[in-house]
Amino acid sequence: MKRMRIERVTLQAVTRTVARTLAALAVALGAGSAAAAERPLWELGLGAGALRLPHYRGSDQSHDWLLPVPYVVYRGEIFKADRDGARAVLFESERVDFDLSVSASAPTRSKDNEARRGMSDLSPTLEFGPKINLNLTRGSDWKLDLRAPVRAAFTLDGRPEMVGWTATPSINLDLPGRLGWNLGLQAGPVWGSRRWHAYFYDVPVALATPERPAYRSRGGYAGGQFTAALSRRFERTWAGLFVKYDTLQGAVIAASPLVRQRENLSIGAALVYVFAESSQRVASDD
Repeated sequence: MKRMRIERVTLQAVTRTVARTLAALAVALGAGSAAAAERPLWELGLGAGALRLPHYRGSDQSHDWLLPVPYVVYRGEIFKADRDGARAVLFESERVDFDLSVSASAPTRSKDNEARRGMSDLSPTLEFGPKINLNLTRGSDWKLDLRAPVRAAFTLDGRPEMVGWTATPSINLDLPGRLGWNLGLQAGPVWGSRRWHAYFYDVPVALATPERPAYRSRGGYAGGQFTAALSRRFERTWAGLFVKYDTLQGAVIAASPLVRQRENLSIGAALVYVFAESSQRVASDD
């Protein structure tokens, strides 16, 4: 891996607003087909990706990353790895499914971050937990889902340690096949436990300075997120890009001295060569 560094709303209100906006957008965007097709059971590939990510939500500094990108697609009945992520489907029906999913955060060395200078580094974290997906409505060429994951978070450096939990319910609009591209739009609020917020935003008394007063985080509402992603599978290659907007407006941790700005933008793009696929085909709408 090669690294380059360059320098009170409710869920109900958010859901109603986002659902109206995304449903209107779905109607406006027009043609395409979400019908299931025969696709390989599995596909393997390898490529490269470029990312720009904030050191953490609320940081005024970012990392630039150039990384190898493994491409793994598996369309099994229980275990799946596709554009919705890697997960184990425990229950599935026409309108509702229940699965286990994962997420992660990148590390940050405190010597590289002005706000955290002199504090402990932020280790990479792995989050996993249950997720309920509810199809709200769909058309012939789009679908609108409510996704509600709740994940426990663990550090990955040295001995793993649980550092709390986070919940990120969202409204997700899928628009497959737009001029050959798959478009996904996702928006929703973020909640975290006190322990999760403490990992990123607490300032112990012993590490306080005149510019960085002591601070103790609270659990609760932690702002919102909006993500737009495009992807396309060509004959032997796959291309993807995303843009993610984060806001800490109204968040319980917004007053932390480690929050230097209340809005962040993350961007990324990847290109992958698909070198192998199974001869077995399965019905899939991804």
